Amino acid sequence: MSKKHDYDVLIIGSGAAGLSLALRLPEKARVAVVSKRELKEGNTLYAQGGISAVLDEADSMESHIQDTLTAGADLCDEDIVKLVVEHGPQNIRWLLNQGVEFTQQPPTGSSGYHLTREGGHSHRRVVHAADATGRVVELSLEDKARQRANIDLLEYHIAIDLVCTPRNDGSQARRCHGAYLLDLKEDRVKTIGARCVVLATGGSNKVYLYTSNPDVATGDGIAMGWRAGCRVANMEFIQFHPTCLYHPDAKSFLISEAVRGEGGKLVLPDGRRFMDDYDERGELAPRDIVARAIDNEMKKHGLDNVFLDISHRDADFIRSHFPTIYSRCLELGMDITREPIPVVPAAHYTCGGIWTDSRARTDILGLYAVGETAYTGLHGANRMASNSLLECLVFSELAAKDIAARLEQESEILPILPHWDESRVTDSDEEVVVAHNWDELRRFMWDYVGIVRRNKRLARARRRINLLQHEIREYYSNFRVTNDLLELRNLADVAELIILSAQLRRESRGLHFNRDFPWRDDSQRRPTILIPDSYVPRDK
Repeated sequence: MSKKHDYDVLIIGSGAAGLSLALRLPEKARVAVVSKRELKEGNTLYAQGGISAVLDEADSMESHIQDTLTAGADLCDEDIVKLVVEHGPQNIRWLLNQGVEFTQQPPTGSSGYHLTREGGHSHRRVVHAADATGRVVELSLEDKARQRANIDLLEYHIAIDLVCTPRNDGSQARRCHGAYLLDLKEDRVKTIGARCVVLATGGSNKVYLYTSNPDVATGDGIAMGWRAGCRVANMEFIQFHPTCLYHPDAKSFLISEAVRGEGGKLVLPDGRRFMDDYDERGELAPRDIVARAIDNEMKKHGLDNVFLDISHRDADFIRSHFPTIYSRCLELGMDITREPIPVVPAAHYTCGGIWTDSRARTDILGLYAVGETAYTGLHGANRMASNSLLECLVFSELAAKDIAARLEQESEILPILPHWDESRVTDSDEEVVVAHNWDELRRFMWDYVGIVRRNKRLARARRRINLLQHEIREYYSNFRVTNDLLELRNLADVAELIILSAQLRRESRGLHFNRDFPWRDDSQRRPTILIPDSYVPRDK
């Protein structure tokens, strides 16, 4: 017997990539969107800067393409860059149709909107909603999704693993049929089947001690895809945002790159600027250069932080363009119209991820990956500012078209899926083990696999991660799963991928800087691709 599928499409992740994909699928398709917390909680909600797209006649597609290639340190897939940039304007129009309201005053050129400029961009091309673009986008998409009768929203569910089986046509290729989910409120595991599954869980930057990301950014999709048999690429390229607010009560609060785009200057405690010593573009250099410069100045002078100063701009301009940053800093006793902002670099964006093609398809039939979870080739060795939300939108559009066509063409009945087996596990009486391993993992990743790396540090990190993974596997095999255990398991898998990728790249390029190989070697001008033991090439 076969049982009827639970859903046509199961989307694991509820940020801009996941929700925009769900909204673009045919309304006759039955869709589920999975969120670990409430639907809005994720990286999109906290994105401040904006979305890059060519909207002004003074700008050009060619310029946006070239800026992206340059920022990516000659490691971008040029065809993908062209594809994404050319789809940019239509995706901004799609957001407008979803009710997103972007800042219009004062308008930039012919765009009709106020466009800001961020690091790596040669023109003003970042459309934004003040300094809370991600929040406006996420809440608008959430509102639309809640109105759609064909979309089920599974909040407070965390995915455990994908359910994949060999195809029934005699080929070696595997097919994804769904996933196991832990219902956090009911504390029970559900087996959810689907004709197509999409990984849209965001990045993995909670693997580091200091990060701009919320607690949910634990690399779940990357880890699940890897365990299921998907290749991953470019995991050594972790972007550290140069300016995270340095304050004991300001957990993970980002100071948008747009502050530097509007004239903010990085200074030492004595007020001296330093970015011109590192790059002719100064504060508008790409993020990898700015983050390493700040890191070097902090180590050279024994500082806990540097400062970002925009107080020379008009106070009304600052309050109107950066209301979120202004209000949060004021809550903490800092008036940014009068004084500089203390900042430090923090892990911010995962440029690598699950390998996908130009339609967001992974190595496993029926499995897609979109957004920060995926490696598309857009970012290369360094993501240019505000290209991330653009990538989410464009690849959700491309994936939705491919999925819709697959649903129309295929009539394959979902097989009966095996139920989750808890017959040989017990409740844990040693939760302290999870907490201790979580803390140790994030600390040694920060110390050994951070902004600046060395061979010895990477080797040390690899030994530690191997020991931790052994402990985690033993724990996972004996006790019932919990949210913390699942996130720790995923972070450990992602940490291993980052370390292995960093060891394979024997040069310095973009976000990966190794003091033992401080030069760029163009013989290594290719993505770093890791292949799991369970990998089987997709046959079509």
